[in-house]
Amino acid sequence: MGRRRLADWESGKAEDAALKFVLALGLGLIVGAAPASAAVEQCRFIQAKPEREACYARQEKELAAKRKPEPAADASTIDSLQQMRREDEMLYRSMRGICRGC
Repeated sequence: MGRRRLADWESGKAEDAALKFVLALGLGLIVGAAPASAAVEQCRFIQAKPEREACYARQEKELAAKRKPEPAADASTIDSLQQMRREDEMLYRSMRGICRGC
């Protein structure tokens, strides 16, 4: 009977350690995410209007830097599309002369 209690106590110890790990991990995620959201919203709490506008301007620059530039149209793609249109036009012209109303 003494061994059974010892095994129960040791398994409870492992469960407590797992629970503490999960709680610590969750707390770490919450604390780590808080500064990122606070940095975005700090501008609206600045009382002086010029400083607040400067803060918004800095944030706008940061966001613009993070955005990806729009992909430029590939010149070879445009050339190939134009070539295909010319070929289609030639095909339609040749089909018109084949037979109408046959």
